[in-house]
Amino acid sequence: MHKISDNVYAETDFRGCNPGFVVTAEGVVMIDTPQMPQDALLWREEIARHGPVLYIINTEPHADHYTGNYFFEGTVVAHEGTREAIMASSAEQLKESIRLMDPESLSLVKDYHYRPPTITLSERLTLYSGNHTFHLIHMPGHTAYQIAVFIPEERVVFTADNVFYKIQAFLHQAIPDQWIESLKRLEEMEADVLVPGHGDLCDRSYLPEMRDFIQAWIDAVTGAIDRGMSLEEALEKVSLLDRYPVGAGMEAMAPMIQRMNVERVYQWLKSR
Repeated sequence: MHKISDNVYAETDFRGCNPGFVVTAEGVVMIDTPQMPQDALLWREEIARHGPVLYIINTEPHADHYTGNYFFEGTVVAHEGTREAIMASSAEQLKESIRLMDPESLSLVKDYHYRPPTITLSERLTLYSGNHTFHLIHMPGHTAYQIAVFIPEERVVFTADNVFYKIQAFLHQAIPDQWIESLKRLEEMEADVLVPGHGDLCDRSYLPEMRDFIQAWIDAVTGAIDRGMSLEEALEKVSLLDRYPVGAGMEAMAPMIQRMNVERVYQWLKSR
């Protein structure tokens, strides 16, 4: 676990996203929750040392960001689209995934149910807790429903999966041009530390590199289309695995990630 400041903590070694929390004078505000049940219980034990959980902010509609909500108290807050995704999720499918990934944790989800947000936003929402301010800002890119969480008093922003630090990004539900614009908006924030959705902590100096990587995907697939490649051909021939490794524990998924990225960018370009 990283102690970013006296009040801000983040974990970058869990399987799934990088969850974090902020200790305020009134209690704890969490940003995302651990994907794996055993990690969630460890995280809950750690957070309990700092106070009660007041809010859980889910930054996007992918399960690795909200599966752990079940294990925590606090009001859940997210984008309207993330609420829709959680409401459509299947607890039985989650249990099957846990059975395959971590069968020893299956007993922890015996009575599992998803906890959707009861407060939602479409563009912006501001939460106040103690002396801390939490600006929740809609920044579409990795998905249509991404939000960034900026805490100005700490000069920290949780970027969700709009930032993958030095590892392969998932573009399977991406809006690439909006992603690039959202990265530009993140650069304008007065933040010293960025907590990415995946990968190590970084700062704003990394954002141009992240933009270049999204643009590289656009250029690579555009080039394939210009050369007359069908989607099937592009799926076989286009890859950016030489740029970054995949996240730890996901090595076997590398070819699938590339194919998902190609398919999404190809279809997005064709629809414009």
